[in-house]
Amino acid sequence: MFDFDEMESQNLFLYLSLLVLSITFFFQNIKPRLGRFFQPSLETRAKAAILSRQEVAQFLDSPIVKEQEQEQEEGISPSSTFDFDPYMETKVELVNKALDEAIPVGEPLKIHEAMRYAVLAAGKRVRPILCLASCELVGGEENAAMPAACAVEMIHTMSLIKDDLPCMDNDDLRRGKPTTHKVYGEGVAILSGGALLSLAFEHMTTAEVSSEKMVWAVRELARSIGTRGLVAGQAKDISSEGLDLDEVGLEHLEFIHVHKTAVLLETAAVLGAIIGGGSNEEVERVRKFARCIGLLFQVVDDILDETKSSEELGKTAGKDQLVGKLTYPKLMGLEKSKEFVKRLTKDACEHLQGFSKEKVAPLVALTNFIANRNR
Repeated sequence: MFDFDEMESQNLFLYLSLLVLSITFFFQNIKPRLGRFFQPSLETRAKAAILSRQEVAQFLDSPIVKEQEQEQEEGISPSSTFDFDPYMETKVELVNKALDEAIPVGEPLKIHEAMRYAVLAAGKRVRPILCLASCELVGGEENAAMPAACAVEMIHTMSLIKDDLPCMDNDDLRRGKPTTHKVYGEGVAILSGGALLSLAFEHMTTAEVSSEKMVWAVRELARSIGTRGLVAGQAKDISSEGLDLDEVGLEHLEFIHVHKTAVLLETAAVLGAIIGGGSNEEVERVRKFARCIGLLFQVVDDILDETKSSEELGKTAGKDQLVGKLTYPKLMGLEKSKEFVKRLTKDACEHLQGFSKEKVAPLVALTNFIANRNR
């Protein structure tokens, strides 16, 4: 005869064993992957960036301090021995060489010529340098992040080609040279932009990293340029042209630039941190830092557009005012915009606290370079 009590005990033991094994498998294999899928969307991250800042009204109503010295917090000031200029020159040279090799001349000849013309123009390479520096910040090797650095610059260039088209910003000058559509025609310019977008993803996958990191990186890059990133910012920007200042606020303008400008700078840094082997916590700290300098880049851009000439900028100056675009000086005033630059610079550096002072020096110096650039 069967001993039902013994059978029930065996079944209970079996069920408990299966439950323990399932929980163990979940935490070792499934949970890390689910974490990648359920990371905050770009919309949520953008909203958090707006809500996490101190009261906007308090900042706008505060008196203007024209001679405001920003004291560097302990642990976030750049090393006194760190020389940023040669660092920047070396990185730019390496990035330019990698981009040149990534886009060889081939058939169709005109398309490749247009791609090279746009990409190899004398850009500042802030995004790829940000990617490389973030990789090194978390202990990774520069070579590992170079394909991602090039991919971000290809996508950035694609966005510039698109922005300059007659149906968009209708610009004739970019990086001190005639825009791509002025040299090669609109059809070739559009096709070359599409080719750069495609090549960016193909090229990034040549990085020697684990498949898990690569999937994470590809997802981050794809999100940053679609309707939850770059496209969203550009669409909002177009629809905001000519709006009365009474109809918009700082949050409206920040939404545009969190998506249109800041998101690709943020993604460049995040890709470097992912490929460099950063932990989830380190990646998110790098993300917050890069989001600040992304907005910083745009505020400075708006100030330069109002205060510099086309010859100084290498692109058409005063274009934003001409077409009635929303800008920080238009919304906040020029002096308040300059104060906002100081505030974002300080906020960005504060997110780097806790990292090695030596490894953080290039990123602090890059932040100051963006804040103080003159073109």
